Amino acid sequence: MGTASSLVSPGEVIEDGYGGEGGEACEIPVEVKPKARLLRSSFRRGPRVIGASFKSTGSVDLEYAAEYERLRKEYEIFRVSKNNEISSMQKKEAKLDEENKRLRAELQALQKTYQKILREKESALEAKYQAMERAATFEHDRDKVKRQFKIFRETKEKEIQDLLRAKRDLEAKLQQLQAQGIQVYDLNDSDSDDNQTTVTAAGTQCEYWSGGVLGSEPSMGSMMQLQQTFRGPEFAHSLIDVEGPFANVSRDDWDAAVASLLQVSPHVPQALWSNTVRCYLIFTQETKPEFDVFIKKHSPVLRRMCEGLGHFYLNVCFPEENAAAYAAERKQEIERSSVCVLFVRSTVTSSVLEDCEEAFVKNPDGHPLVLYLRTEADHNLTGPTRQLLERVNAADKAAKIKVVDHGGSAEEGADLIFCQLEKVIKQELLGLEGADADSMDSGMEEGREEDSGDVLWDLHDEQEQIESYQQACSSSSSSPQLGFQKYIDRLNDMIAAPPPTPPLLVSGGPGSGKSLLLSKWIEQQQKHSPNTLFLYHFVGRPLSTSSEPVLIIKRLTIKLLQHFWSISGLSMEPSKILEEFPRWLERLSARHQGNIIIIIDSIDQIQQAERHMKWLIDPLPVNVRVVVSVKVETCPQAWRLWPTLHLDPLSPKEVRSIVNAECQGMDLQLTKDQEKKLERHCRSASTCNALYVTLLGRMIISISGLSVERSLEQCLQCQDTMSLYRLALKMTLNSLNTDRERHIMREMLCLVCASHNGVSESEVLDLFPELELPVLSTLLYRLNRLCIVTLRCGLIRFQHLQAWEAVRLEFLGGGSSSAAYREKLIQYFSQQLGQDRVTWRVADELPWLLQQQEDRTKLQLSLLNLFVSQNLYKRGHFSELLAYWQYVGKDKSSMATEYFDSLKHYEKSCEGEDSMTKLANLYETLGRFLKDLGLHSQAVAPLQRSLEIRETALDPDHPSVACSLHQLAGVYVQWKKYGNAEQLYKQALEISENAYGAEHASVARELESLAALYQKQNKYEQAEKLRKRSVKIRQKTARQKGHMYGFTLLRRRALQLEELTLGKETPDSAKTLNELGVLYYLQNNMDAAKLFLTRSLEMRQRVLGPDHPDCAQSLNNLAALHTERREYETAEDMYERALDIRKKALSPDHPSLAYTLKHLAMLYKRRGKLEKAMPLYELSLEIREKSFGPKHPSVATALVNLAVIYCQLKKHSEALPLYERALKVYEDSLGRSHPRVGETLKNLAVLSYEEGDFEKAAELYKRAMEIKEAEPSLVCGNAPSRHSSSGDTFSLKGPAPLPHAHR
Repeated sequence: MGTASSLVSPGEVIEDGYGGEGGEACEIPVEVKPKARLLRSSFRRGPRVIGASFKSTGSVDLEYAAEYERLRKEYEIFRVSKNNEISSMQKKEAKLDEENKRLRAELQALQKTYQKILREKESALEAKYQAMERAATFEHDRDKVKRQFKIFRETKEKEIQDLLRAKRDLEAKLQQLQAQGIQVYDLNDSDSDDNQTTVTAAGTQCEYWSGGVLGSEPSMGSMMQLQQTFRGPEFAHSLIDVEGPFANVSRDDWDAAVASLLQVSPHVPQALWSNTVRCYLIFTQETKPEFDVFIKKHSPVLRRMCEGLGHFYLNVCFPEENAAAYAAERKQEIERSSVCVLFVRSTVTSSVLEDCEEAFVKNPDGHPLVLYLRTEADHNLTGPTRQLLERVNAADKAAKIKVVDHGGSAEEGADLIFCQLEKVIKQELLGLEGADADSMDSGMEEGREEDSGDVLWDLHDEQEQIESYQQACSSSSSSPQLGFQKYIDRLNDMIAAPPPTPPLLVSGGPGSGKSLLLSKWIEQQQKHSPNTLFLYHFVGRPLSTSSEPVLIIKRLTIKLLQHFWSISGLSMEPSKILEEFPRWLERLSARHQGNIIIIIDSIDQIQQAERHMKWLIDPLPVNVRVVVSVKVETCPQAWRLWPTLHLDPLSPKEVRSIVNAECQGMDLQLTKDQEKKLERHCRSASTCNALYVTLLGRMIISISGLSVERSLEQCLQCQDTMSLYRLALKMTLNSLNTDRERHIMREMLCLVCASHNGVSESEVLDLFPELELPVLSTLLYRLNRLCIVTLRCGLIRFQHLQAWEAVRLEFLGGGSSSAAYREKLIQYFSQQLGQDRVTWRVADELPWLLQQQEDRTKLQLSLLNLFVSQNLYKRGHFSELLAYWQYVGKDKSSMATEYFDSLKHYEKSCEGEDSMTKLANLYETLGRFLKDLGLHSQAVAPLQRSLEIRETALDPDHPSVACSLHQLAGVYVQWKKYGNAEQLYKQALEISENAYGAEHASVARELESLAALYQKQNKYEQAEKLRKRSVKIRQKTARQKGHMYGFTLLRRRALQLEELTLGKETPDSAKTLNELGVLYYLQNNMDAAKLFLTRSLEMRQRVLGPDHPDCAQSLNNLAALHTERREYETAEDMYERALDIRKKALSPDHPSLAYTLKHLAMLYKRRGKLEKAMPLYELSLEIREKSFGPKHPSVATALVNLAVIYCQLKKHSEALPLYERALKVYEDSLGRSHPRVGETLKNLAVLSYEEGDFEKAAELYKRAMEIKEAEPSLVCGNAPSRHSSSGDTFSLKGPAPLPHAHR
């Protein structure tokens, strides 16, 4: 222990050794004994000892005092220590309070900042949404402006082209006049140099075909020159140049050109009248046994065969005993007949002679003829019979009559007739090569799919439209008094108006003649505008197939796509069909060189027309016009703002002319008083329309037993068309001979009224077994004469909607009795269904009738008849099938389950190859149906089952197996399992090639599918090769089949042209020979083409001189033909001669000179003469720059061609600036995403690769591929063909790894 001096004095300031701040001094002892020791010493203190000494007691007190002092000091020290701690804690508390105040202030500031930021964020979000709305509005406005600008630009370009074409016509006429020595215009009289025109010799420039049988089509030379000379600004749809030997009619595109000219139609047999094989049978009493055996034994077989192929079969015969009473009907039936069969033995009657005269002598080439001659030793031919046979033999100059000479039994003779007739029907009428009926059935279905790819559609719908148009044309032609010409002129003016043009509305009351006007206008337009594509649809009565909106739009889309050789991209889903039609229209209209006109008659009869035809409201492409007709009272309000052509009521003069024309046909004449009565009556809107007046005129002359005056009075009591129709029905009933006939007429009309699309003649004969064909023929003839019914696609239908309404009111009590007649039809078609006869008629009528009867149970049973659903689906009635299932109340999954169960049940009863083949077809149909519904996972099982059955029942290499593989691959493609799909497509391709050969339509289908698959995998080179091969196959098979009627037209025009060249040698004859050579070239008849082109050249050399520019045209065409035949030396010589002539005759910057230079340069290049080709390309470039200006796309094409030559000569430094300049011109004139920009970028990429700049090459190639991917796939998945799109731009072939150079 230390001393007291060692303690710190109170009040002395010391420093805090623990980091505290300096402050008041702390009293801290320097030396202190441990507390424990003090405690121990205190606790040791025991009790006091009595008797202790004083010394010991004093020492104890001292000890206690010392102890006390120590305790006191310890206490003081402890107290001071705690005071110090308290003081320190107070200081810290003060500091914490200050810190707390500071933090609170900061927190409040942060909260204010947060609130401010939150408000700014909300305002920013609001501003963002407003900006997005403005951006969307701007985007919409921009698209609208772009569309309007596109329409404006194309309109102006078209106007420029028309002006340039008109200028060219005037120059050509001026040249002709000057060549004839007529001074029309003196250049020296001009006040300005700007008005001077350099005129070369006549014929040097483009000449249109004027007059003659070819109308306005250009000749081969003029087409070449027109393409290069006066095209005007480049259109978006007409790419730069044409490499093919003939400009607008190159080999790869001639089919599309013919299609545009002819209005492509499906292959409907032209030998059939209204889809019916009408067999007209002429027999005598001697040959009645053969006739009876044929009717009883063989006729049902022929009918079953024809109905299985989608056609009706009808035997037409008039017994000898009452044939004289049906003279007019017999003549009409012979005209309609598909084949005539004459049964003759030794004698003939007068009616037989009359029929033979009409069928075998007057028109032996009108239809196939079969002559059955029964010869026996004891029966010699009578004089009339021998004379008849001699006349028939003399008329048969082409030896087309099939003669069956038989001397055996009647049954054997009937068998021979059946064999001959079956062969005629298969080969000559239906165009099927041999094969039995079953194979024909499957073959026809496969053939339809081959023609249409994977798109299914109904030829009956198409034929109905064709016949509707033809009947309307014939009606309008037979009634010239309707005064349609003024409306046609106004229609022409409205169509010619500058775009944008909304749809044109043709309005009028019921029966005002809207359909007749439109058909007449279409007929005239097709004659005068062969390059215009017409798509028309005539809508029938409500609830019929022709008024189904999805089927209408699908048909128009397919007709549109047919012109571009592809319908593979069309969806089957109803909503997508309606949604995608405007896009197809915009894409394909940009590729079509002429106009596209869409005509929809009676559009207001379409179910929910305003909702399904929303595309009419959008702006139409510049070369598209739409014409629709409506009734005034049913026209939607939104459509009333469109330009309208209203059909006015007929004038009194027109009324009188129509009625007088009808009367003159029956050698009747109205008196003046009767004409005045007629004029006074036909003054209201309901009595002066075309239908009312026509029906009135026919009724006046048709009421039997009454004079004209009485008939007129009776008809004039009817104040509208409906009452007049009802009078016509009563009048026709009264004209029939028996009550039975009247009952049959009433029943037949009620059945037609209650049906979906009408009833056929054979169905009427089945429903009324006691009815004979002559009576039915007479009845139909009268009803047709009175504008009540007609035959369309083999079905009896009402001619007008008012006739249908009149029958409902007159015979059905306004429709209240329709259910009974529908039930009768249901029983008839159900009976056919029970006999395992599922024809297209059963599938069309039975489900619809059950739906109208609201019998959901029977409707579901009919749909679960797999052949009914298969028939509907394979004919493209996908939306109709879906609607039936929706009406039943089944969704997609439950519908698939029902079909699976039904198929499993059917499979248990299948035995034999035929039944297993049908089962495989059903499984495939179900798989395709489910795939189109989007049920891909459920579609795989039936498709795989179909494949298994076909491989087992048929053969692994059978063509049907390829169909199963193709459909299964399609599902894998939609699943994006491209590896599996590719393997299946390749297997299908191999099977098709082995079965059909390398150039069959099935092979083309597999190639197209593989190409589309490679396109999805970005394998563009492989896809391009397959597409080109597919296009060649399609075009070749089309030429061989001739199903687009191309050869028919070309042969007809060739014959007409040959007739024109029979006269003396003139420039016009030489021009016609040149055009004739073009037509034979289009037929792929190179020898005939060479003959006529050579004759044209020789005649021009003799008439015009060897140095005339027309001779250069002929030389140019002949050189192109020799190039096509790979006779390059001859072609080179002719091109050089043509070039020499044009250099002398034309100005140095004439585009026709550039055309010859280009093709001669191409020929040099093809033969490897690059040094000779280079100066020609350079000269061609100079001419184009002078003709079109430096920024025209044609100049860019010439730049690319020259750059390609430089690259092939290894002059890369000279090629690069040409490519870059061409790229800029293309981008400025055609847009940065145009295919020509992509081609140029690809060439630039190859050039960069060859120079070692791999990064730049990869960048350019990537951009080129992006443009290619964005390009719409139209023609078999590709843009227009090589000749029509690529022009003479040659793409350099770079190394294969180029697309991956960036790695």
